[in-house]
Amino acid sequence: MSVISLCGVDCTTCDEYGKTCNGCEAIQGKVFWAPYMELDCCPIYRCCKDKKKHEHCGKCNQLPCQLYIDTRDPSYSEEKHLESIKERVKILKEL
Repeated sequence: MSVISLCGVDCTTCDEYGKTCNGCEAIQGKVFWAPYMELDCCPIYRCCKDKKKHEHCGKCNQLPCQLYIDTRDPSYSEEKHLESIKERVKILKEL
């Protein structure tokens, strides 16, 4: 069963799922990669849940916003990142 994060990522496809993370809802956005970026929490989570009080980014009329675009897995090429955004937006719009 898939666990979709509020930004549209299928959490169950991540190597950290079930180890250090059970999805951003369960860990309240305190994702494993945040400390590497000198953050305590995912900026998308902060915006969506804390600031805008949305269930997920698909509820936001600004999707995909600049924050969504700027929050990129550093291992992704620009092309893979843009494709990921399209896929995640599609998933969120269908929720």
